[in-house]
Amino acid sequence: MNVREQNPRSAKIKILLLVFAFIIVIPIFIYTHNLTQELRERENYFADMYAKSLSYIANSNTGGDYSFVFNELIRNINFPIIETDSTNKIIKGFRNINLENNLSEKEINDFLVGEVLLMDQIHPPIAVKFNNQIILSNIHYSESRLITQLRILPFIEVIAGLMFIFIGYISFSYIKKIEQGNIWVGMSRETAHQLGTPLSSLLGWIEILKDKISKNNFSNSEFSNTISNMENDLERLKKIADRFQKIGSKPILQSHTPSEVIEQVVDYFEERINSSINLNSRIQFHILGDLKSKAFLNKELFEWVIENLIKNGIDAIEQNEGSITFNILEKENKIFIDIKDDGRGMLNLMRKDIFRPGFTTKQRGWGLGLSLSKRIIEIYHKGKLFVLESSPQKGTIFRIILDRS
Repeated sequence: MNVREQNPRSAKIKILLLVFAFIIVIPIFIYTHNLTQELRERENYFADMYAKSLSYIANSNTGGDYSFVFNELIRNINFPIIETDSTNKIIKGFRNINLENNLSEKEINDFLVGEVLLMDQIHPPIAVKFNNQIILSNIHYSESRLITQLRILPFIEVIAGLMFIFIGYISFSYIKKIEQGNIWVGMSRETAHQLGTPLSSLLGWIEILKDKISKNNFSNSEFSNTISNMENDLERLKKIADRFQKIGSKPILQSHTPSEVIEQVVDYFEERINSSINLNSRIQFHILGDLKSKAFLNKELFEWVIENLIKNGIDAIEQNEGSITFNILEKENKIFIDIKDDGRGMLNLMRKDIFRPGFTTKQRGWGLGLSLSKRIIEIYHKGKLFVLESSPQKGTIFRIILDRS
């Protein structure tokens, strides 16, 4: 199987975005972790100094004014701290604890007991001892609000960074989609323009040829088939030019019977397809289901989609022998059209890629047929075109969903 194009550029962009995300995230985590650890050590130091100061005063036999030391220590304590006695009963020595107004003494005590339990899960309490043996009280403390905020900060920054990358990727995809759309429109209009001039010229030459035949009294039987075939092919070229012209403008959707449109396309292709392959081989077409159902569609563009799907099915059928079946189902306000071939099928990994411009498994071709078909159905008809089922050597089912009329 030859896949002509794998779009490596898109894959590289995704990898670069992921690498960029890691470059942003890892330094933020390292820096914030180091800063948090430094602040924790600082708070541990002040809590330990506070407990040691209390122990020193309890063990000191000399009097003195220690208010300066305590003022300096307490001023630097910006984290929650609670002092309990040796039995863990709350002593009225706590700081930086947010208490609600109008609480009773019992409610305050119960709240502080709960805070002590939470603090002990973060830091082990520091004992204030007399003669290094008798525990006079315990100092319980937790992290300051600053450390809590620093712990959350990396996640906020990571989310912001990921959002930035996500928005950038979506914007890039949107711009790329707009550019592809403009390419389609430009290519379509240019093709229609290029086809228009020779078509007009050929139609004029046919009229001149008819006029000369009638003036020279040639037998119509000699030229009728040739002229008829030329006119049919010219009409088809004109139809192709009209289709390309419609890609660049908003097509008008009208109520049509999909089965009738499909039948017209099948009739055109059936003779040409089966006459171009081995006479012992045949590709059969079947149109089943709700044949009278109507849908809103643009006939010319919908014919183009059916042609592309038929060509895709023919290419998938090995040894030029098999069948392509159209099954039409009407359900609520939608029309479902399943196009099944019994060709070689495809792997699950290829389902998304087959609609990408430039992707093809054929030696020949530009990989634009299915991409153009999807664009016609989903953008111009506001419907859906996707692979319903496919497996190797068991064929593929494409599904079209249209609005019922």
